[in-house]
Amino acid sequence: MNGSALTARYGTLTRELKVFAWMAGVFVWAYFLPLSSPKVIAAIQEAFKLLQWYARNHTLACVVPALFIAGAVMTFLSQASVMRYLGPQANKPLAYGVASVSGGILAVCSCSVLPVFAGIYRLGAGLGPASAFLYSGPAINILAIFLTARVLGFEIGFWRAVGAVAFAFLVGLLMTLIFRGEEGERVAAQAVLPEPEAHKRPLWKTSVFFACLVGFLVFSDWYNPGDAMVRLAGGGQFAAVTLQETHDEVMFQLKEDWAGHRSGAKLTLAKRDLASVEEAKTWVIAIHRVKWWLAGAMGLAVLGMTWRWMDRAEVGQWMHHTWDFAKLLVPLLFGGVWVVGFVGALIPEAYVASLVGDSSLESNLVASVIGAFWYFATLTEIPICEALGKLGMAPGPMLALLLAGPAVSLPNMLVLRSVMGTKKTLVFSGLVIAMATITGLVYGALR
Repeated sequence: MNGSALTARYGTLTRELKVFAWMAGVFVWAYFLPLSSPKVIAAIQEAFKLLQWYARNHTLACVVPALFIAGAVMTFLSQASVMRYLGPQANKPLAYGVASVSGGILAVCSCSVLPVFAGIYRLGAGLGPASAFLYSGPAINILAIFLTARVLGFEIGFWRAVGAVAFAFLVGLLMTLIFRGEEGERVAAQAVLPEPEAHKRPLWKTSVFFACLVGFLVFSDWYNPGDAMVRLAGGGQFAAVTLQETHDEVMFQLKEDWAGHRSGAKLTLAKRDLASVEEAKTWVIAIHRVKWWLAGAMGLAVLGMTWRWMDRAEVGQWMHHTWDFAKLLVPLLFGGVWVVGFVGALIPEAYVASLVGDSSLESNLVASVIGAFWYFATLTEIPICEALGKLGMAPGPMLALLLAGPAVSLPNMLVLRSVMGTKKTLVFSGLVIAMATITGLVYGALR
C-alpha cells in the first residue's frame, strides 16, 4: 500500500473515531444523568431557556445576517482581493490593521463573527489576519468598553480597551508564527490556483453592497444595555438590568437592594407579573427602538442592488454558500449554547466568586478559563462582572474575564474546530486565555 493510500486510510479512521467518541460521550451522559436530582432538572430547564433566548434574540437578528455576509464573501469577493489585503504574504501592518478595524466595525458576539471569519479564511485570508479579525469582532466593542468604564470604573475600562486592541494584533502574529509551516503550504497551494475571473462590476458597487449588508447586521443586532425600571403588576418597582428574555419570562439583575434581595441578585419573573419595563433614555436605546426600520432600509437597499446588479447564477451561488455555512455552523452553535446553559446552572455565582477573590495567578487563570468557555451575549458580561465583584471577585480576575469572555466561548470553539481544525482552535483559545491571565495578573499587581 503506497503512502497516499495509507494517509487517506488514516484520515478516514480518524474521522470515524471522532464520530464514535461523540456518540459514546452522548450515550454515557444520557445513561448516567441523574434526572431525579432537582439541580439537574433545573439545569436542563435553564439550558433550554438559554437556547430559547438565543433563538429569539440572536439567531434571526445576528447569526442569519452573518451567514448571508459569509456567503456573499465567498461569492462576490475575489480571492485576489482578499489575498492582497489579508493574505499570508500581504503587507503585515496593513493586513492586521484591516482585520482589526473590520472586526471592530461588526461589534457582535463571539458566535456571530464566526460565519464571516469562515468566509474570509476559506477564501484565502492568512491565519494571522483572520485570527485578528476573529478576536477583534467581539472584543473591540466601543460601546462595551465605555459601558465598562462607567459601570466598573475608568481604570478597568481603560485596561480593557488597551488589552483588546493589543490582543487582536498579538493573537494574529502568534498564530502566524506558530503555524508558519502550514501557512507556507497554503501559500504554495494558492500559488498554483488558476487566475480568478475578472470582476463583473466596479469596486464601488461591491463596496456599497457589502456596506449595506454589514449595516443590516449592525442595526438588526443593535444591543440594548438593559438598564430599566421594572414595575410589577401587583405593585412595587426596582431598578435592574435585563439579562435574558424568553417567551414567558424575563431574567433581571438587581441594581439595588429590593424586597430582601441583594443588589446583583438575579430574579426571573413571569411576563404576566410585569406591569411595565421602562428602559433608560439614552441614544443607544433610541436607536434600539427604531433598529428594525434602519435594518429594513439596509435590507431593501441590498434587495435593490441584488436585483439590478447580480445575475441569477450569482444569486444562486450566494444562497448555496450561505446554506453550506448554515449547515456547518448553526447545529454546533445551538448545541454549544445548550451545554453552556446546562453547566452554568450547576455552578453558582457565589462559588465562582470564591475562586477568584484575589489577584493570584490561579485566580486570574480560573477567570480566564471560565470567560473563555462561557457564552456572553454582547454587553451582558458587564453586569455579570458587577455582580461577581459584589460577591468578592478581585479586579485582576475581573479584567481577565472581560478580555477572554467576549472573544471566545464553547459554541465558538466547536465551530472553529470545524473550520480550521482542532490544533489551531486549541492554540487560538489557549493564547486568549494566556494573555488574559497575564494582563489580569499585571493589572492586579499594579493596583
